[in-house]
Amino acid sequence: MIRYLAPLLLAACSAGTPHFRDVPATRVAVNGSVFDIRVRGDLAEAVRVNAQYAPRLGPIRDRAALAMAQVSGCSILDVLGDAAVTVGVLGCDREAGERLLLTAISTPNYECIDFGIYEGVGDSGYQVFECTPY
Repeated sequence: MIRYLAPLLLAACSAGTPHFRDVPATRVAVNGSVFDIRVRGDLAEAVRVNAQYAPRLGPIRDRAALAMAQVSGCSILDVLGDAAVTVGVLGCDREAGERLLLTAISTPNYECIDFGIYEGVGDSGYQVFECTPY
């Protein structure tokens, strides 16, 4: 019985919070953390879907912000949440088609290398990035 419930429970973990529930996710990996990213209005959500030993919010926060920026095309002004689910405030107006309407304050600049799509998960893969501050 438990082996049948486990996949259902794991699938529910990345379903998104109520505000983002109906938004399709884009899966992205940044520096070893894998996130399902959803964007709605001026907010983005990053749900970490891979297992990591005792992650602290500090490094996960930066990785989640990079993942949200890659998917949204906007800078991220602030990130709130915990090591499993974070929400970022976008620094541009996506609906008006304006990029970089606002600028992020005191965030380091990162250079990200796109390593392509990882195909190891079922029928769908996800984008993999390695990012370093410069």
